[in-house]
Amino acid sequence: MPILNVKVSGQKNIATTKAINELLLDLTHRILGKKKEVTAIAIEYVDTDCWFVGGKLLSEQGKNSFYFDIKITDETNTKDEKAQYIKEAFEGFEGILGNLHEESYIYVQDVRAASYGYGGKTQEYRYHQ
Repeated sequence: MPILNVKVSGQKNIATTKAINELLLDLTHRILGKKKEVTAIAIEYVDTDCWFVGGKLLSEQGKNSFYFDIKITDETNTKDEKAQYIKEAFEGFEGILGNLHEESYIYVQDVRAASYGYGGKTQEYRYHQ
């Protein structure tokens, strides 16, 4: 039941949006073991004239970038799984966006089961049921 919030530099493009969704859905399922049917992904675009890295606009640097965070239930994935996820996600975005700025970030956020849920039920509740 992860939720992913994604920001991508550039203009909104349905093909790019679908490619990002497919990449993250695959990685989240394959590496982190999360169910596809309860994975939610929200994707936003930010113009390269509105995204700074190191005090310089991406448009001035001729680079692309992304940021996303994923919230997962604490203690459900290992450090190695998260490291592999971050590695493959970065590589996947490089393939989709091209010319990727190294300062593109991924934040795997471990959330306490009692503080996180969907459908009106916490993950802690689901665990005990």
